[in-house]
Amino acid sequence: MAVSANRNWWNTYQLDKSDTNDSNTEEDEDELAGKRCDSCFRSVSLNLSQTLRTKQLLINFDGGRPVLRLRAPLDLVNFPSVSRPRWPIECEVISDIVQHIEWDPPEPEPFYQHTGRERTPMPVGEERGKVVYCIDNATKCPYFTCSRVGGSRGPIKSATYGVNQTEFTLEFESRFESGNLQKAVQVGVYDYELTLQTDLYTRKHTQWFYFRVRNMKAGATYRFTIINLMKSSSLYSAGMRPLLYSERAAEENGVGWQRSGSSIRYYRNSNNSDAVALYSLSWTLQFPYDSDTCYLAHCYPYTYSQLQRYLRHISSNPTVASYCKVRVLCHSLAGNAVYVVTVTSPGVSRVEGRTKKAVVVTARVHPGETNGSWMMEGFLDFLLGDSDDAQLLRDTFVFKVVPMLNPDGVVVGNYRCSLAGRDLNRYYKTLLRDSFPCVWYTRNMVERLMAEMDVVLYCDFHGHNRKNNVFMYGCNNRGDASLRLHERVFPLMMSKNASNKFSFKSCKFRVQRSKEGTGRIVMWRLGIQNSYTMEATFGGSTLGDRRGTHFTTRDLKSLGFYFCDTLLDYCDPDPAKVRNNVTSGSNSSDSDGLPVHLLNQPQTVHPEVD
Repeated sequence: MAVSANRNWWNTYQLDKSDTNDSNTEEDEDELAGKRCDSCFRSVSLNLSQTLRTKQLLINFDGGRPVLRLRAPLDLVNFPSVSRPRWPIECEVISDIVQHIEWDPPEPEPFYQHTGRERTPMPVGEERGKVVYCIDNATKCPYFTCSRVGGSRGPIKSATYGVNQTEFTLEFESRFESGNLQKAVQVGVYDYELTLQTDLYTRKHTQWFYFRVRNMKAGATYRFTIINLMKSSSLYSAGMRPLLYSERAAEENGVGWQRSGSSIRYYRNSNNSDAVALYSLSWTLQFPYDSDTCYLAHCYPYTYSQLQRYLRHISSNPTVASYCKVRVLCHSLAGNAVYVVTVTSPGVSRVEGRTKKAVVVTARVHPGETNGSWMMEGFLDFLLGDSDDAQLLRDTFVFKVVPMLNPDGVVVGNYRCSLAGRDLNRYYKTLLRDSFPCVWYTRNMVERLMAEMDVVLYCDFHGHNRKNNVFMYGCNNRGDASLRLHERVFPLMMSKNASNKFSFKSCKFRVQRSKEGTGRIVMWRLGIQNSYTMEATFGGSTLGDRRGTHFTTRDLKSLGFYFCDTLLDYCDPDPAKVRNNVTSGSNSSDSDGLPVHLLNQPQTVHPEVD
């Protein structure tokens, strides 16, 4: 039937063409060509729908001949007005909806200047202090079993103990999206020891913190000491300051997240009796208002619900929706959607589309690296904009964007792992699709994309906790010197475009055996020569006119703009920008083995084969 229908369309087109050719001069042909094609297209499309009883096939004409293609599927993504992510069943989740305004300080916020007189309080513990907040999500189950919207079925228990509002004892809370605080112990009138929750179903990866405090006294100097950090070094030793958000300041003055804190010290616990060395971060601050609601965080939070609000916003714009399609790539272990955004100019036939090259960009494989999401939002803002440069990018490339690879980890407030209890950025080679769906489907998407067109660049956005500035990790082709230099071109050009934020000297190009499962190396092994991670500091810049100042959300989003700008330059590079600069390799952590829930299953489970 399809063959017969195709003959009918062709005959109809030829008749229409011959009728018009008999009556029109060459000038008339040029003037009426568009109208004739439109009329023919409508007629044969109607014939197609009636003959095959489908609206899923469309016709384009290439060189006067019809080319069939499938209609793009209807948008299957329905973003709820109020997002309700899926949580592990053992997690208690408060009903409060936590949102923050976006704000940038009028002037760059300087690093903290150490005096050498900062205190290093050693942990006191529950024996000599008073527990005022405690949750036990991490101890209820050793591995992920199931999830539901809103987490635990039972009534939400109070996690605060002995809080007397008349005494200005702080009231803590972190059982909201991306929150992380397991315990707070009051060890002085205004002094608190804090214990972070490890990544769920693990005993490590404590770095990200995000929690709420209430019942404070304005002007009093409070001290917070996080006592179970696991990294031996930190940007807090180089002047980085924690973040503070006041709801009252936001409502009355339009002020959002601010760098805050004095007497900042990061140090090793001298009385640590555990096998693993633990470190503490201690700082003081004064709250601006009495009885305010405030939040403290390691970096500007960017939740799964915030991503959904952003995607709903761009999907609701008819102009943007014409060249931007949001789909569900897969679902995470907990059942949260992993979205993929496809951006390219519309109305291009499949034959013409093969001349385009593709670019793949991802973020948030490590959930605590929220700066990756801010760079991603800046990247999408530029790419979806109405500028000539954005249009040129959409005309030149097909963009495949996965803005949040690890939604489960983001939801529960993990720093590095998924609910498999593993670092997803070591499992891009995995065969265990059901245990690591987010990275398995991402790799599969890239493999299918490479079968259709050349993928010119892959980049995964990350955050970095021990180095300032922004930089890239790339791969190194030892066999061909010209290729080895070629892999350094894009980062070098990026450093020229963002000279006060991006450090080419901090870039590293190396392929290490322990990193073979990372997205960067797996994509490079698939044949994507320009395969990078872009690392943005949690701190700030040491370069140019921004030296000694923290990055804001606007700064992080600007890195997404610069990425697009560099991609345009890379299409038509200036040879004068390219020079040789040899650097060394990365020092990130190794794989941890099978997902936790599989380690607890019977031995019939077969090990992963890479």
